[in-house]
Amino acid sequence: MAKAKRRRVRDTWKEKSWFTIKTPVAFQDKEIGETPAKEAEYVIGRTVEVTMRELTGDFSKQYIKLQFEVDNIAGNIANTKFTGHKTTTDYVRSMIRRGTSRIDAPVYVTTKDERKIKLHVLAVTTRRAKSSQQKFMRETIQDLVTNVASEKTFDELVEISVNGRLASEIYHKAKKIYPLKRVEIIKSKVLE
Repeated sequence: MAKAKRRRVRDTWKEKSWFTIKTPVAFQDKEIGETPAKEAEYVIGRTVEVTMRELTGDFSKQYIKLQFEVDNIAGNIANTKFTGHKTTTDYVRSMIRRGTSRIDAPVYVTTKDERKIKLHVLAVTTRRAKSSQQKFMRETIQDLVTNVASEKTFDELVEISVNGRLASEIYHKAKKIYPLKRVEIIKSKVLE
C-alpha cells in the first residue's frame, strides 16, 4: 500500500533544451559554450567567462578573461554582448616588483557611438617614482585614453583594449614622462 502511494520523481533534465552560446560579431561570432534551460527566456542574462586563448588560440593571452552576457535568443542560439574583461591577479602581481611604482588610472570614457565604458589602466615604472610624477602620469594616461575613446566606436575600443594595442599606445606616449616597465589595461566594464 505504501509503495503505491509513492510518487514518481519527474526528471526535469529531460524537459530542458540546450542552447549554444556565441560571442558577438566583434569577436568573430564564435561558439563559447552550451547551457541548458527549460524556457528560452531563462537563458537571457546568464554570463559566460572565457579566456582570450580559448577564443584566439594564442597561448600568450591566457591571462585575459572576457565576460559576455546572453542578451537574445535566436532558435537554439544564445547571442551575447561584451560586458567587460579582466586580467588574472597572478599576472598583475608578476608585473610588480620591489623598487617599482604601481600607477592605477581608472578612466570613465564615452565612445564615438555614445557607449560608456570604464577602463582600468595599470602602469608599472622601472624604478620608484615620486608621488607628483605618479599624479602627472595618471592624469596623462586618463587624458590619452579619453581622447582615443572619443575617436573610436565601442567595438573598436573593446578590440584595442583587449588585444593590447591601446596599452602599447599609452606606453609609448607615457614613457616620455617617466621610464615605464609595462602598461596594461587590467580591467574594463561596460556601463549601461
